Amino acid sequence: MTRQQLIDQIKQKKSFLCVGLDTDVDKIPEFLKQYPDPVFEFNKRIIDATKDLCVAYKPNSAFYESYGVKGLQSLIATWKYLPQDTLNIIDAKRGDIGNTSDKYARAFFDETTSGMSFDAITVTPYMGNDSVTPYLKYEGKWVIILALTSSIGSKDFQYLNTGDGHLYETVIKKANTWAGADRIMYVVGATKSTEFTDIRKYAPDNFLLVPGVGAQGGSLEDVCKYGITKDCGLLVNASRSIIYAGNGEDFADAAREEAKSLQKQMQLELEKAEIIPRDSN
Repeated sequence: MTRQQLIDQIKQKKSFLCVGLDTDVDKIPEFLKQYPDPVFEFNKRIIDATKDLCVAYKPNSAFYESYGVKGLQSLIATWKYLPQDTLNIIDAKRGDIGNTSDKYARAFFDETTSGMSFDAITVTPYMGNDSVTPYLKYEGKWVIILALTSSIGSKDFQYLNTGDGHLYETVIKKANTWAGADRIMYVVGATKSTEFTDIRKYAPDNFLLVPGVGAQGGSLEDVCKYGITKDCGLLVNASRSIIYAGNGEDFADAAREEAKSLQKQMQLELEKAEIIPRDSN
């Protein structure tokens, strides 16, 4: 999915919602466990219930890799089922270099060898440009670089003063020399919304993938106040608050209601920013 296609989807769906598929087999409804692949069955129903309300899906690879071959089969089946009009992101946070990084890129971007070809991958940049550039060799693929996270441990390194600002600011400035805003996004936690103003100084046009709204307590209104751009420039992720909104046979309906609530809030923010016209109804 190109940058313009993503922007078009945001305007069409009046949403910049990313649904995180952090599917834990211990948390899915019990009745699904009778299916040959309970994780995929859960994901399939979540996707069917939310695909008109979101512009991206983000499976977290750890929730699949932890189950070995069976988990990878669920991940591949999920990737194949994702709608063509949504950005599909693998949240893998890989951070190695050289041949290892090449293999990670192939694992998630080369369908002929791995059975998967996601549009985007999250990457940890702390080993430098050779931990990122192997992914950029794949034409049309996005690299989403960790910049500033919502975690308590973010203060350990991300706020260190480098002499050129905080470390997370240095990461953004350097990474923007590797590729443009049509190939690179940044992860910025929703609970860091006041820092968005500084981040936009260095990444004025990049999309930001923003986890932390919902179960983690981030404010959508604050994220938009400080981070929205003329093209929206935001993908706000919600995982647990949507996919575990219900635990019965109607869990997908509950997920839809939660996604719909967020989409309506996003529509108002898009209207406020004059990215889409105000709804007269």
